Amino acid sequence: MHDKPRTLESPDIASIASLIGDRARSKILMGLMTGRALTASELGRAAGVSKPTTSSHLSKLTGAGLVAVEDVGRHRYFRLANHEVGSVIENLVGLAHRLGAVHVDSGPADPAMRKSRVCYDHLAGELGVLVYDSLRQQGCVRGDGRELTLTDGGERFAEKLGVDLVSMRSRRRPLCLACLDWSVRRPHLAGALGAALLDRFFALRWAARQKGTRAVVFSAVGERALRAKFVYRA
Repeated sequence: MHDKPRTLESPDIASIASLIGDRARSKILMGLMTGRALTASELGRAAGVSKPTTSSHLSKLTGAGLVAVEDVGRHRYFRLANHEVGSVIENLVGLAHRLGAVHVDSGPADPAMRKSRVCYDHLAGELGVLVYDSLRQQGCVRGDGRELTLTDGGERFAEKLGVDLVSMRSRRRPLCLACLDWSVRRPHLAGALGAALLDRFFALRWAARQKGTRAVVFSAVGERALRAKFVYRA
């Protein structure tokens, strides 16, 4: 009697890649990289497709667990399912730029996006990399891989800045992650701490979101305060 061959299970990356690989769906996912929940109409305009086509794309994305939906009264709002999806999209953006796979849109390039922008829910761009480099140099975070460790000194630094570490640790999310920045080509800080720091920058009124884009605009006072706190000597 012969034993039946064992069935080996492996992650089906092809199905996820095909969902992200569609140009309209990729524009929908990029539209959600602001970290905000958007309606189907808003996402349809961002993707440049009709309402029925948008609905079809969103159905596939929600069915695959890439996008989450919430009903508020008569309206439905869509957002990225979690920070992991956001990290994958940001890393794909970086890969596309490194390989020269860039879709040319009409209109000027926005230098504000390169300086500071939202990467799902944390700060990216030149100022995001500055924050990461400073925390590494000050010994606040350490580690060689993607997942980093927050040191005792890092905890004291975060608390002085007003970050609620108890609330942050209660979330089912890695504390500190290195996320490769597509424009600077060096890591910025992601994870629960990265999100909490961006929230503090907004709460302290150092910066605000630029409406309709992923750009984060720091005031002159806010940028000086950021650079004073996050000193980095190259």
